[in-house]
Amino acid sequence: MRLNITSSTSSDGVVEQRFSLGEIPGVLWTPEAATGPRPLVLIGHGGGQHKTSPRVVAGARDFVTELGFAAVAIDAPGHGDQPRTPELDRAFTDMRTRAAAGEPMFELVAGLHTMLAERSVPQRRSVLDAVAELDRVGGGPVGYLGMSLGCGLGVPLVAAEPRIRAAVLGLFGALGLAEPAARITVPVRFVMQWDDERVPRQKALALFDAFAATEKTLHANPGGHGDVPEFETRDAVRFLARHLS
Repeated sequence: MRLNITSSTSSDGVVEQRFSLGEIPGVLWTPEAATGPRPLVLIGHGGGQHKTSPRVVAGARDFVTELGFAAVAIDAPGHGDQPRTPELDRAFTDMRTRAAAGEPMFELVAGLHTMLAERSVPQRRSVLDAVAELDRVGGGPVGYLGMSLGCGLGVPLVAAEPRIRAAVLGLFGALGLAEPAARITVPVRFVMQWDDERVPRQKALALFDAFAATEKTLHANPGGHGDVPEFETRDAVRFLARHLS
């Protein structure tokens, strides 16, 4: 399949192109004068968000303006403009019902992520195939950035995709992810919140421990799930620049 570019805008040196690949909706950001291969960062959004959530767009523009990279994001299954299926609707409804009954939220979310990953991993690999054919991107090295849901769906992707050379992951734990994490050998930067109300501390530490990468760093900050310091975003840009440039 080829990308179908549905709109293109340009501002402050960044070209933003919305596209569809079959039923997969996405956005590609590149430098205005881009020609030839360049590193590409695939950004995974958080739960309840979408491909153009503010932090996704801000991060994408940083990679373009500061490094000359390309960046791409797609909606996760059941999010944004992705088609909803009866199966996913039932899964979301079941999760909300069980959470209201007091069941541990982390276990419920981890189970849902497993279902979403079965759909999202092949979708994201197809997008990488299609984007690599564009002259504005080419077949340069790929990095991954994803927190929370972006981590839950990102770990299986990074484990399966040899084009990804480095990953920034975090705000999730080992339940259901230890096996694919053990197959990840590329450099990993892992971010966790020490007082995360959604992800038990030991689950997050267990996921970091499971990565097989010989170069992996743990960044733990005080505060809850949504309190990741802004400097972590800046440091993530530098980390991926070091490994993809």
